[in-house]
Amino acid sequence: MAQEKILIVDDEKGIRDFLEIMLKKDGYRVNTASSGEEAIKLFNSTSYALVISDIRMKDMDGVELLKKIKEINPETIVLLVTAYASVDTAIDAMKAGAYDYITKPFKIDEVKHIIKNALDRKRLEAENILLKKELKSRYGFANLIGASPKMLEIYEIIKRVANTKTNILITSESGTGKELVARAIHYEGVRKGKPFVPINCGAIPENLIESELFGHQKGAFTGAVTNKTGFFELANEGTIFLDEITELPIQLQVKLLRVIQEKNFRRVGGIEDISVDVRIIAASNKDIEKEVKEGRFREDLFYRLNVIPIHMPVLRERQEDIPVLSQHFLKKYCTELGKDIKKISGEAMEHLLKYHYPGNIRELENIIERAVALEPTDIILPESLPEYIRSQGQVVRSQKIETAEQTINPQVPSGLSLDKAVEDYEKAIILDTLKKAGGIKKKAAELLGLSFRSMRYKLDKYGIE
Repeated sequence: MAQEKILIVDDEKGIRDFLEIMLKKDGYRVNTASSGEEAIKLFNSTSYALVISDIRMKDMDGVELLKKIKEINPETIVLLVTAYASVDTAIDAMKAGAYDYITKPFKIDEVKHIIKNALDRKRLEAENILLKKELKSRYGFANLIGASPKMLEIYEIIKRVANTKTNILITSESGTGKELVARAIHYEGVRKGKPFVPINCGAIPENLIESELFGHQKGAFTGAVTNKTGFFELANEGTIFLDEITELPIQLQVKLLRVIQEKNFRRVGGIEDISVDVRIIAASNKDIEKEVKEGRFREDLFYRLNVIPIHMPVLRERQEDIPVLSQHFLKKYCTELGKDIKKISGEAMEHLLKYHYPGNIRELENIIERAVALEPTDIILPESLPEYIRSQGQVVRSQKIETAEQTINPQVPSGLSLDKAVEDYEKAIILDTLKKAGGIKKKAAELLGLSFRSMRYKLDKYGIE
């Protein structure tokens, strides 16, 4: 039963009473007002999903009341009632923001239909706003954490390709967030209201993968007792994400190539072509060009998928993102595990920054989840990190840098925060290395084991010319 609250405004008591009885029978909560002034007082003290108002009233007409209501709450639906319907009346009402207008004498079923449609639309709009917020939170840029130069490049690529139909190939090691990038591309683009269907080609048995991707007809093989819709049909007008694409058997690579070229396919055991409009985003953690050279992946399919290549940076290439990623996972697992841990200690963060992360972001997430589960205090201490993090993972540097570090002995004044001390120390190392490199930034970057892009980022960060 409907529970929305409705306000009826009319200077004729008979109309107010009639509408109130009718709407209460349908389960609505109803208030009435005999004038525009009384309606505004009620409207200021409570909220209404919908207002039904007569246009012609003594102190304030319905259009003026409509304008005042929209000033207070633009989302409130207003229906105007008139016995003097005209084109001009309708235009004035719609311009002022009325959802619709009803002419007297009105039909009960017509009024109920208009009210139901108006409230259904309001609910759908509210649900759509919430859904968009959820999608943005889960799959938009908010879920791609990091502000390192390499990640800023990824964000820029996503913005540029999101609204295209072009196929994309994402490559990198496992655990770098390839699926997050694929989802961000989908939900930032014109297909965001359509399905996003992720498939791990390496997780489906070889004898089932064709049926899973393209579906099958009843009786196509033993066990096919009903027709089955494949993932490509489910993804129609949306995006299909084919992770571990190099695990796709050669015979299915041929069929996938046909889907890309012809935009149609047949189910296993089927005789009819099924047309689809699907954007394909593929991903691989292997050297796909090597797979092509060694005959395990079709060259023509590679070129069809690799129209826009995106290479995700590994975590060791974006070490400056480790603190913000760690904080993100800390909040996530504190919520999931019911812990109240405020932060990660400076010493623990030093260990995290020195580790090389062969498992990339996924490994960092597991480390933080473990630390949150084990930490008995409100700060993540080194003792809650795995032993291999505390004892290994030292950043390999040249002897020159070790010598440079030994010459620096920063004095940390009392009361200075650890973050500020670490920044001062890093700045001092960079300045000392630049001096030893004769001011040549590229050489200094090599000595520090940094990419030139990362070096430029740090120089800008500390205002070093």
